[in-house]
Amino acid sequence: MTTHHHLRRMMRERDNEKWILVTGGAGYIGSHTALQLLLEGYKVVIVDNLDNSDEEAVRRVGELAGKNGANLYFFELDICNKDALGEIFQKFRFDAVIHFAGLKAVAESVAKPSHYYTNNLIGTLNLLNLMADVGCKKLVFSSSATVYGQPKSVPCTEDFPVQTLNPYGRTKLFIEEITRDLQKSDPEWRVILLRYFNPVGAHPSGLIGEDPRGIPNNLMPYITQVAVGRLPELTIFGNDYNTRDGTGVRDYIHVQDLATGHSAALHKLFSTKDIGCMAYNLGTGKGTSVLEMVAAFEKACGKKLPVRIAARRPGDASELFAATEKAEGEIGWKAQKSIDDMCRDQWNWATKNPWGYRPPLSVVDGNETITKVNESNGNDSFNHIKQVNGIDTVGNIKQANGNGTVDERDDVRG
Repeated sequence: MTTHHHLRRMMRERDNEKWILVTGGAGYIGSHTALQLLLEGYKVVIVDNLDNSDEEAVRRVGELAGKNGANLYFFELDICNKDALGEIFQKFRFDAVIHFAGLKAVAESVAKPSHYYTNNLIGTLNLLNLMADVGCKKLVFSSSATVYGQPKSVPCTEDFPVQTLNPYGRTKLFIEEITRDLQKSDPEWRVILLRYFNPVGAHPSGLIGEDPRGIPNNLMPYITQVAVGRLPELTIFGNDYNTRDGTGVRDYIHVQDLATGHSAALHKLFSTKDIGCMAYNLGTGKGTSVLEMVAAFEKACGKKLPVRIAARRPGDASELFAATEKAEGEIGWKAQKSIDDMCRDQWNWATKNPWGYRPPLSVVDGNETITKVNESNGNDSFNHIKQVNGIDTVGNIKQANGNGTVDERDDVRG
């Protein structure tokens, strides 16, 4: 069993290695990014309130990372709880932060704007203030192409006017502006804003992927749930746009390409002193229509999907895709995966996890029962810090040493 002394010595030996805080790291993009970072040798601490994510994703990230899973730590907490988040900054010396955490449903943001402003803005301000307090001033922020609103032309370049159409988009834009102001006031800050377009796909293993709660907001999980029989049909909103087949055109990007984009952004932060606050698009630079995406998925799954055409949704742009030259030239990143790759990996994830990370539902005599799956048999491949009312109880971390022992510890700063 690892002793206090041995654990502290190990942490001192790791002082020259990079520790990264990933907020919202149990989510779709966050989990894939956390895995990418672990595989590259980073030490990763995830904080997530599991509001729209699942701890099982973190466990699987640790499993996929192999021996590097021992460098993954998970805290279940809400970044709006500044005291709880502050405990994390007291325990770890972070070299940089990747900030994913936040509410992200457009329709819900219209119905509950104050909820979105409170959660996304206050949580981010808590994070930024704590980072400043401890001198951790390198940030990658998960922004969105939604800040472009309905652009007058495509592809969208990073210097396009920003004109968000909903509260969710405005929270992204406000946070961009907050970080710009922060960096102007203190040049020690290095900030990269990543505006991604439409993330799809899953890890090729089929172990981690997108698992939205309720009716999906995005096309790919909607298609997937129809393909596995969870939903009866796919509704396409609008077939009268001024596009090649009448349906909306978007820039779909594989989630693994997004993960490498975050890694490239980190490399840029660590290697460039005077970066300031810079925005980069993460997309493929190619537009794909809804019907084209449906056809590609039908090819991947080998079945025809029932489709219903409905009226356009208010505020939906007809065509939106990225100009990617800036990211390629300045951070050395370019998307590699095709639409066929995205659909193949998405279908692989769906067939292995038709109910996402949750146990499957069985129907017996008209009653739904839950079948337990994916038990970890006590050998977690990551370090889970128990929480009580959002505050770390300081102890009971399952070490990924293969024997399921529990080691007491009180600090990982050395």
